[in-house]
Formats: sequence, C-alpha cells, structure tokens
Amino acid sequence: MNLYGREWSRRELEARVGKIEQIAGIKRFVSVEGKEAGVEHIQVRTGAGLSYHVTPSKGLDISLAEYHGVPISWQSPNGNVHPAFYEAEGNHWLRTASGGLLMTCGLMQVGASCDDEGEHLGLHGRYHHTPAEEVCARSSWQEDEMDLCITGLINETSIFGGWLQLSREISSRVGENSILIKDTVRNMGFSPCPHMILYHFNFGFPLLMEETHVHFNSDKVSPRESHTSIQAGVEQAWQSPDAASHEQVYYHVTSNHPSVQITNPRFPLNGGTTRFQASLEWSSQTLPRLVQWNMPGAGTHVLGIEPANCHVGGRQEEREQGNLVYLAPGETVHYEIRLNLS
Repeated sequence: MNLYGREWSRRELEARVGKIEQIAGIKRFVSVEGKEAGVEHIQVRTGAGLSYHVTPSKGLDISLAEYHGVPISWQSPNGNVHPAFYEAEGNHWLRTASGGLLMTCGLMQVGASCDDEGEHLGLHGRYHHTPAEEVCARSSWQEDEMDLCITGLINETSIFGGWLQLSREISSRVGENSILIKDTVRNMGFSPCPHMILYHFNFGFPLLMEETHVHFNSDKVSPRESHTSIQAGVEQAWQSPDAASHEQVYYHVTSNHPSVQITNPRFPLNGGTTRFQASLEWSSQTLPRLVQWNMPGAGTHVLGIEPANCHVGGRQEEREQGNLVYLAPGETVHYEIRLNLS
C-alpha cells in the first residue's frame, strides 16, 4: 500500500496503529435534525486525501466529497432531505434534491416532467429519493492492499407497473484517490419495461474557480435549446458567479472512450495552491450520451457532468424520437463509472 510517500505492508501499518480506521476506513452515522433527521450516511476515507459520504437513504447516491478537507462537490441549499419529504409531481424534485457529488436520475424517467401513455412523470424520476436495501459497508484486505466497498439494492416498483432493480457497488482503495461505481439494472418483472438512467455528477467551488478549465473528450457539442446564445466546445473555461446567469444544457456526441477532465491550476491546499484535476470516465457501450449542465449563477454555482442512456426531454420525448430504451423481462444492463483525483 502506498501511503505518505512510501510503500507499506499490512503488518507494518498494523504495528503503528491501534485500529486501521486511524488512517482510513468506513463510518456510519445518522442525521438528527430538520428535514435531514433520520437520513443515513456512510463516510469513506481513503487515507490519501479523498473522503466522501454515501447516503443509503437516497439510493446510495454520494453527497459531500472532499480532497484533503477541501470540497469538490456542490451541495444544494436543500441539504440531504429525508426522502419522506419527496414530492413526485412536476418539478418538485428540485425541493428535495441534495446536490452532492452524485444524484442518480431514473430508473424509468429522466429529465423534464411529462405525461407518457397515461402516466404522469415528474422531473428526473424517483431514484434519488428511494432508500436502498440490503446495504453492506465493509473493508477488506487483499494481501497488502485494503479495499473499502459499499453495496446495496434499489427497487423501483409499482403494482401493474414495471419493476426495475439496481444493484450498486461503490468502492475505493486505501492510499488512492478514486471512486469506482458499478451498477447492474435488471428487469424483475414479466413485461418489457422502459429504462432511463442519468448519472448527475455535480462539481462546485473551489474546484470551480475563474482559473478552472474543462476538457471534454467529445466529437461534437450542441445546445439542448436551439435558441441558446452561449455556444460551447470541447475546451471550456469556468466563470465567476453571476446572479443574472441562467442554466445552459448541452448534448455531447462522445468518443469511443468518453471522459471529462476538470482542472484547477490554483486549487487551495495546505495553505497554498496546487494544480488539481478531477477526471470522470465511463463506458459508451451502455452510457452513449453525455449531458452537460452549466449553472454559473450565484448560490447555484455548479457544473453538472451527466453520462446517460438518454437525453433530458423526458420519457414522452424519448419515445417520440424512437430512442426510448426497454429492458426485456429478466434482462440486465451494466454501468461502470470511475472518478479519479490527482
């Protein structure tokens, strides 16, 4: 294991601490006040600087993420609202969305609220407000390496409706600054079921500053709305907060090896500044689309990087355009995304 600038064996580390959690590990806790009361959290610390909170109460999504105590994620003003406060109608998802490093959208609806085949569907679906089941958080040694892993199941069900089950694994290795997310979605029902999914990663201050540069490994970028006046390319610079700013959404045609790099040459660390990069990678085989959400406003100051199997016009639009994905009874699909910090 590489820690503190050198290699260590398991026994060398165990000889120097009473409990390995002194260096790195997993810790569970529960919020106790306001609309967050009862929300479960699992803190993961890799010992190399990366720390993040997984929230079983909200589909094993990831809330606050930090590097050496400096945040890299954007937190919404809502906080980690308990899913009991969720209102599915229209755009009310915005009242209880946590922000954080990752909000998963789906599993049967993503994007704008709409009416599809007699069913009213709210913004971004129900996933982010669905508690996980069979949650397991564990650390395990693999010779001289330690892995930190969280697993669980998230079910979206309805009598006479569809039943999709997502099995999630979030893992990191002690001594490294990366997060690997592996999801498997299975149609547990006996009829074909529409399936939409979008991984809503949210990056914020101080990773995002006026010096920050964003590179997309994309072949083409186009605005979602034809009247959008602000164009975007594969190389983009961030900007200072502007209360008059409006959100901008872009669709990317990704390469065979999609990735996004967010680089701040003056990231604040240890009382000074250093070059810092967050890099997101995924497979275009099952996540062929990338949505970019630019919101450089005041307060809502966030860059959304959103790998997906769909666009964000809602299920009705996806169906009308002939792009709606269906899973056959018993069919499974696998997703894998990695975040690297350096």
